[in-house]
Amino acid sequence: MTILSRVLGLRPIHPHPVVIQRALEIPMADGVVLLADRYYPRDRPYAPLVLIRSPYGRGSANDLAAGLIVERGYQVLLQSLRGTGGSGGNFDGFTMHQPDGPSTVDWLRRQSWFPGMFATWGASYLGYAQWELAATPVPEWKAAIIQDAPSEFYHGFMYPGGAFALGNALAWVQQTETMFDSGGSLWRQLAGQLTGGRVLARAVDALPVREADHAIAGRRVRHFQQWITHENFDKYWAGMDHRANVANMPPLVHLAGGWHDFFLPGMLADHAALRATGRRVRLLIGPWGHGKGSLTRHYLREALSTLDTAFTGADHLPPAPVGLHLGGANRWVTHADWPPPHQPTAWYLHPHGGLRTEPAPESDPSTYHYDPADPTPSLGGTIVGLRPGPKDNRPLEARADVLTFTSPPLTEDLTVTGPVTATLHVRSSNACTDFSVRLCDVHPRGRSTNLCDGLLRLRPGDPAADEQGVRTVHIRLWSAGHVFRRGHRIRVQVASGAHPRHIRNPGTGEPLAETTTLRPAEQEVLHDPGHPSAVVLPVVGGLGAQR
Repeated sequence: MTILSRVLGLRPIHPHPVVIQRALEIPMADGVVLLADRYYPRDRPYAPLVLIRSPYGRGSANDLAAGLIVERGYQVLLQSLRGTGGSGGNFDGFTMHQPDGPSTVDWLRRQSWFPGMFATWGASYLGYAQWELAATPVPEWKAAIIQDAPSEFYHGFMYPGGAFALGNALAWVQQTETMFDSGGSLWRQLAGQLTGGRVLARAVDALPVREADHAIAGRRVRHFQQWITHENFDKYWAGMDHRANVANMPPLVHLAGGWHDFFLPGMLADHAALRATGRRVRLLIGPWGHGKGSLTRHYLREALSTLDTAFTGADHLPPAPVGLHLGGANRWVTHADWPPPHQPTAWYLHPHGGLRTEPAPESDPSTYHYDPADPTPSLGGTIVGLRPGPKDNRPLEARADVLTFTSPPLTEDLTVTGPVTATLHVRSSNACTDFSVRLCDVHPRGRSTNLCDGLLRLRPGDPAADEQGVRTVHIRLWSAGHVFRRGHRIRVQVASGAHPRHIRNPGTGEPLAETTTLRPAEQEVLHDPGHPSAVVLPVVGGLGAQR
């Protein structure tokens, strides 16, 4: 029984010695050789197989995850993707070499120990590799276990709301560069991460932005340069878009994510697409940021049960297809689908910082000055590498460039589960500017905790202004699952930035990679009968079935 099994309280089914074959050579169609490690229980060399394709090396932490799977009586093949972990070829960010997946499956079919069926497993890039594998049908593929990974990258990861996700992009570049420089050593990777926060904090402020990768890696990183020069969705990004592969996914898919994961919107879109094909899909959303749920007891029990369901023919999964952690109540609940039935309820912005369910009276706009030389910072939320997740937002709300609108104390609990949106009526001195909205829960003692947020980049004529220069802005926030307790208050923040989660808007409209000029903006948010700015919350009638 592994140490990880003991810590997580996971009782192994087949606690037998594990055999590891290192650095198996898998030839690709173009002659490049990829390396893989095979783990299997000594007494079951032909057991059902779990395929993991990763750019993050083999051994070390991967031995722990593989050990958990092998204890269930299954095999694991952990493959290093092209250009990583000793595999041949070149690594090019999220642009994968598509023939490598079919070549790997063809190689498996020729192995004497291949049992004729397999599942796939992994979080983040390891999940994205599963979507890429579905470019062609694979009859032997029985289940996909995907965490924190969407089928495409442009809209959800790189340019959410149209603004480049600088902090997350650079954090990933830093992670991969540290991994490559460490030669796969876990301890050298950890040492790099200890000093990486200071380096990242400096890099996100680099101008022009094309110099930021040099600040991280000491050199130009080809895929980073591609990301910042392809600002619009084009052929470059289409090559990383695997949404059409939904028709080739296996019959059983387990999707897991976190309320504070930047991939959550894409994952929820994938969930709907998979459901539309008739596949069985299990959706789990926990109180996590990106990758933080991977080694939790709750997630691993479900993921391992998915393997058991796929390989044994018996159903080991919960009867309800959706499991959610409700913040505020700190409990897990189940629903029949996502989103659960709810009542979209508008909370209107009022003058003097009010927030109510009735429209605002006649009033002057709320105003603030946004200066990209001192950009409104991101605090917690869906950023990695710079303290993600729920945080006390009072330092952010004390800034002059952040507006807050707060409800009276609630007289009863209010459960919010589903998509959150906002409509703002705004005016700006710049045609190129951003508006962001964040939803918070305010404790009776004053702590303001972020739940979800979203941002939209405005460009000349998009959206169009009326004769008074007013533009109507529709912003999709991350989805939420939360109970506002009686006595708490609902708060909405409005600002024009969340740097470096979203790169600051310089206000000039110049190309992202090159601009060094920063132009401040005078911002107005209108809230009157003709301009009903509001956030719309998905209010449900109850908590849902408790698990």
